[in-house]
Amino acid sequence: MTTITRTAPATQTVRAAVAGLLALGLAAGAMPAHAAKGDNEKCAGVVKAGKNDCATASSACAGTVSKDNQKDAWIYVPKGTCEKIAGGVVVADAKK
Repeated sequence: MTTITRTAPATQTVRAAVAGLLALGLAAGAMPAHAAKGDNEKCAGVVKAGKNDCATASSACAGTVSKDNQKDAWIYVPKGTCEKIAGGVVVADAKK
């Protein structure tokens, strides 16, 4: 005689939750780490519309650029990254 055991719905829910947490943990580990503040540089000419990090000559504040790849719109990227991006130009910080 063959017996079939059924898993209780609560046990199935717990198993699904544990599997989800494990998957989430693995996905979080695959995300790139952000560079420390001093390890970033300003990169202009590569920003998508509405994604700039600061004001430009034609926009008043961050997130207000209206077209992609605007020459004076910049974002922070890890040092050494901007020169690898087609159209990317490193923006020198103003000396005080």
